[in-house]
Amino acid sequence: MELKKTFQWALVVPSSMGIRLTPIAQGQPVHKSDRLLMQATSAETNVASVSAYLGFPVKVLTTFVKGSPIAQFIKDNLSSRHLTYEGKEVEQGGPWGYRHQINIADSGFSLRGPRVWNDRSGEVGRTLNVNDFDLDRLFGQEGVQILHLSGLIGALSSETSRFCLELARAARRYGTKITFDLNYRASFWKGREQELRDIFTEIASVSDILVGNEEDFQLCLGMEGPEAGGKALAAKIDSFKGMICNVKKAFPDASVFATTLREVVSANHHLWGAIMLEGDQWHVVEPRPVNVIDRIGGGDGFVGGLLYGILKGWEPERWIQFGWATGVLATTFLTDYGQPADEDQIWSIWGGNARVLR
Repeated sequence: MELKKTFQWALVVPSSMGIRLTPIAQGQPVHKSDRLLMQATSAETNVASVSAYLGFPVKVLTTFVKGSPIAQFIKDNLSSRHLTYEGKEVEQGGPWGYRHQINIADSGFSLRGPRVWNDRSGEVGRTLNVNDFDLDRLFGQEGVQILHLSGLIGALSSETSRFCLELARAARRYGTKITFDLNYRASFWKGREQELRDIFTEIASVSDILVGNEEDFQLCLGMEGPEAGGKALAAKIDSFKGMICNVKKAFPDASVFATTLREVVSANHHLWGAIMLEGDQWHVVEPRPVNVIDRIGGGDGFVGGLLYGILKGWEPERWIQFGWATGVLATTFLTDYGQPADEDQIWSIWGGNARVLR
């Protein structure tokens, strides 16, 4: 996959930033915890962090509540992750006005599964507006190798839907590669099904890389595919391949299609794999057992590693291997994003080498 040669940004992601609250006592449920850890979070910056920690220039397009200490906390966190940000400062509008989203989560333990409570009332990210950004400067003057879009932002509000659509159109005009992680959420789509189907279909039609599980491709784009759950993942790989072939026929301009494969044995023991079609070549990582501290962010870590491999210009087989391993890395952190020390750490995960490095 040939990428733009002159650029300021390797990766650009639009995102709605918020905070994540998790019990300090790892594995304990929220309702029995009196001390919580606060983190800055978003699915899109989970993806972006892989490239940023490993040295690529990455920009986050977002929006902030003006004067908010939570906004300052988020900005400081993004900077600590080597992520540059650009975004409008929105007046709070009083105590019942705008705020940053709150994600309250526990990681589960053994056969008690994780529980996540999203509190997004008044979310400032829903105001993300294409008129607040100079797309010609971003894509034309500065230059972007890959624009990463998430269906979470695409479905957040009518404004953010148009924002993502216009970003995709501008990226296409300037020759920037586009990756689209569909990320279907039923609660976001309620009452807007046809509107969002049309928008997601147009974005997918100009995308170079499409990512999603069976539910994402079926409910966002109307593709036929395997039912969620049911038989073991290893037995479903042919069904996944059939689904991706259907997607490729519908969206022939895309050259890479990928999805993760996860079977949950318990909250802390998963079988983790991945499948990717690049051109006409299949690449499959058969599900392998992994131990999990917190599963949230594993899929984002996979996408982040996949994009890093593309940005590095590696052979496609290495994209999915690196993505598989960065997905594993994310599940070993208390944050919902992985923080790789270097490439060697990721390749050691891929190789199954957990020996002490002195």
